Amino acid sequence: MKLFLPGLLIILSASCVNGKEKIYIESTPATSIVVRSFLGIPMADSVDFIKWKFALEDNRYSLQCQFGISKPNTDGFMNDGTKVELRGDLRREKNYYHLQNGNKTLMMLELNNNLLHILTEDKTLLVGNSGWSYTLNIDQPSLTDKINIISKQSPIKDSIVFEGRTPCSVPGIIPSGMLCYKLKWYIILYTNAEMNTAGTYRVYGTPYRKEGGRTGNWKLITGEDGRIIYQLNNDRGGGFLFLLKLDENIVVLTHVEGKLLVGDKDFSFTLNRRS
Repeated sequence: MKLFLPGLLIILSASCVNGKEKIYIESTPATSIVVRSFLGIPMADSVDFIKWKFALEDNRYSLQCQFGISKPNTDGFMNDGTKVELRGDLRREKNYYHLQNGNKTLMMLELNNNLLHILTEDKTLLVGNSGWSYTLNIDQPSLTDKINIISKQSPIKDSIVFEGRTPCSVPGIIPSGMLCYKLKWYIILYTNAEMNTAGTYRVYGTPYRKEGGRTGNWKLITGEDGRIIYQLNNDRGGGFLFLLKLDENIVVLTHVEGKLLVGDKDFSFTLNRRS
């Protein structure tokens, strides 16, 4: 027995080191026909949101989802919601994942090693709502500034609005030690035809309720790889909020040095454009 145990520990340790399973978690809207069809949720059913636990390893995936009507002032569902579990083949093409469930396919884009985003049938990023996004977060992140999608700058006509809910750990927003479950955001960027790379902003949401919103100036920053970042400045002219543009409808919050923020089981740091 004394000889067997050390050998067993070595085998177990090697298995843990060589394991390639990745686990992603998040809560998303339930508005997408593609997502509902893949999970078997009838469009006629009243469903507010979906909780995901998605594991992938090599060419296989396993998926645990819970969905239903949200229970007020909690992160759960009325009547505990409905649960579904799926397992199947996973096909990868560069940064795209194709999940197979019978004759149904769900596609995701790997934004980087920490983040996946669910796609439409034509491979565009699904747009969430004021409550949730379609970005899934890895459960054990290592912050990185890498991004696998670069969006081009396009003209802003008068203004553009982004909204959503995020965890509280946006750098510099909530004082340390203050109780906080989530942050609500409603961000308006104003510009004009002559100046499309700068303008003024107005930010509404959880941190600025007492003030009736926060105002200031923003400017567009182009990264070395061509990435587009909206930098919202404070009263001293320094950036306090950084929005990395993924496409015309999606931005994700980053650290000042460009590292993409990674969310939790309830919220991501993705904001969705309001039409």
